[in-house]
Amino acid sequence: MTTLDIKLSLPEPRATEAARLGLLEPESLRALLADAVRTRRLERLAEARARIAAAGIEPLGMEEIEAEIAADRAEQQRAARG
Repeated sequence: MTTLDIKLSLPEPRATEAARLGLLEPESLRALLADAVRTRRLERLAEARARIAAAGIEPLGMEEIEAEIAADRAEQQRAARG
């Protein structure tokens, strides 16, 4: 686990309320960051889907996805063997 020291400037009323609600505690901050990361990932996925749809690219079926994964893994194994 990585430890970070974060300095945050907030308006006094917001800081007071956040502290009162326990939002400035390490576990709350971890949960808030996890939620934000999850939200950003979903946004990026939605943007990628929109770009794919706009480009007229047909989505892959599950068998095609599995075949691509298997091919990539095989390539990685060949590369690792030299």
